Amino acid sequence: MNEHTPQRTARRIRMVRYATTATAAAGLALTAFAPTAASAAPRPDVVQQRLDALVKEDGMPAALATVKGRDGRSRTYTAGVGDLATGAKVPVDGQIRAGSNTKAFTSVVVLQLVAEGKVGLDTDIDTYLPGLLRGDGIDGRNITVRQLLQHTSGLPDYMDAPALTDFTTIQYRYFEPRELLDGALAQKALFPAGTDWLYSNTNYLVAGLLIQKVTGRPFGEEVTKRVIDRIGLRHTYVPATGETALREPHPHGYLTTGPGVPLIDYTAMDSSMAWSAGAVVSTNTDLNTFYSALLTGRLLPAAQLAQMRTTVPAELLGPGVRYGLGIQSRPLTCGGLVWGHGGTSPGHRTRGGVTEDGRAVNITVTTIPDAPTAKRLTDAVDTALCR
Repeated sequence: MNEHTPQRTARRIRMVRYATTATAAAGLALTAFAPTAASAAPRPDVVQQRLDALVKEDGMPAALATVKGRDGRSRTYTAGVGDLATGAKVPVDGQIRAGSNTKAFTSVVVLQLVAEGKVGLDTDIDTYLPGLLRGDGIDGRNITVRQLLQHTSGLPDYMDAPALTDFTTIQYRYFEPRELLDGALAQKALFPAGTDWLYSNTNYLVAGLLIQKVTGRPFGEEVTKRVIDRIGLRHTYVPATGETALREPHPHGYLTTGPGVPLIDYTAMDSSMAWSAGAVVSTNTDLNTFYSALLTGRLLPAAQLAQMRTTVPAELLGPGVRYGLGIQSRPLTCGGLVWGHGGTSPGHRTRGGVTEDGRAVNITVTTIPDAPTAKRLTDAVDTALCR
């Protein structure tokens, strides 16, 4: 949900971002390597070592991953504990809040509507949602659908609004999309549309409203029909209004509010604060399946997939990172690119993606890491794909 750049992190969510996580999990035993039915006999490997380090050395309560290797087989991994209160094990391939991976799902639906001739990628958003975007330097008549999906619209982030700066007070609060949008429109535009790049959750909030206006159906229903059911993601869903608990076995997610402060169990939450920008619940394996299906053309016609993969520099997300339409590419140390998105919710951080030759990985930790740990999480993805 909150895929913010390092330069803007402290300003955005000071109580959450990059707090030291010296948690009670540090002294807890790690769970063993847990293979899927398709994997080889259990044995320690470099991916397991990376996950163990994220728990033991970096203080993550838990880490879990699914890796599809060069041999085409998937292996699942766990480390740490799934519940700090009880010491329960991490469920193998447990459900997690996928955060901003949701943006890739949202973008797919918009691009399907483009393919159907119902939306124009370079048409201004005011054509579909007249008068919706007006503010200080903000005018929907000058912002295209493409600019929304690529974060070049200049729209300020609704997550910067005062109502959303303290997650401890809104864990179970319901937000209407319009209320979230009003929080963005009360701010000044970041830059004139099309002149720069900067990540903003507001872009995908508007994309969700676009989907609903064009289809006449709820956002979650369209994502379910057009993406989730289409490729058989059995453990992925958009939470229903008022739904706060995760539906299947899952590790608990924890919110950090400062060094030495006890973690807050943020597993149950009202995800309306994230909506079309970050509400999807999934598993590491389902995310691998989703990105693999996307890159191999199972969700979009070739023309729209090519548009999705047309990128602009997004170095604020990391060296060499480029952003397309709801998907980003990151260079690998072994050559080539990994395509995916990643996501953050108050209790989970995910990183991963797929390569052109079919390798895939998704790794999740169960609290928001500080900056050095976040880099080690990204490095673990590279290790998993390049081993």
